[in-house]
Amino acid sequence: MKVQILDKTFVPYISQDEIEAAVKRLTHQMNEELKDSCPLFVCILKGAVFFFADLMENIDIPHNMTFFRISSYTGTQSSGNVRAAKPFPRPVEGRTVVIVEDIVETGNSMHFLRTKLLELGAKEVRIAALFFKPGKCKKELTIDYCGFEITDEFIVGYGLDYCEQGRELPSIYQLAPEEGADEGSNG
Repeated sequence: MKVQILDKTFVPYISQDEIEAAVKRLTHQMNEELKDSCPLFVCILKGAVFFFADLMENIDIPHNMTFFRISSYTGTQSSGNVRAAKPFPRPVEGRTVVIVEDIVETGNSMHFLRTKLLELGAKEVRIAALFFKPGKCKKELTIDYCGFEITDEFIVGYGLDYCEQGRELPSIYQLAPEEGADEGSNG
């Protein structure tokens, strides 16, 4: 089933069931690997909210959580300049921190935030991303918890948007081939 969002057409790409299976796989891995650390989970707003909520529902180890906003995008293209919306809201010194992001593409935002958290004294910083585009990543970065590795599709749904639309879709849709592949990045 095609979905029309503003001036673009999107086609099914990853089903809700596939997303749920990936979330369960990742939370099982996190529960096992992080059971002795009481990690701080950091949700990157806005796109990661759906992923974050589903992860937190399945995390059964002691943990804390917070929300943070960083920005590097103008429209559908990365500006290359990463900035934090405000200072980091919680102490991280000596903590294991897990950054929860919807999609890692260039890696600029995750590299920036990981560096800042380590400067603030985090014991270790791990990255959880539902989607990772390794072919676009410009930074040396380890995605510790990866739901899906994808190529350069522009995708919407499950928190990801096109011009602030389409976040509510329970599945993932990609830009229809006839729309062209030059639409840029998700973030």
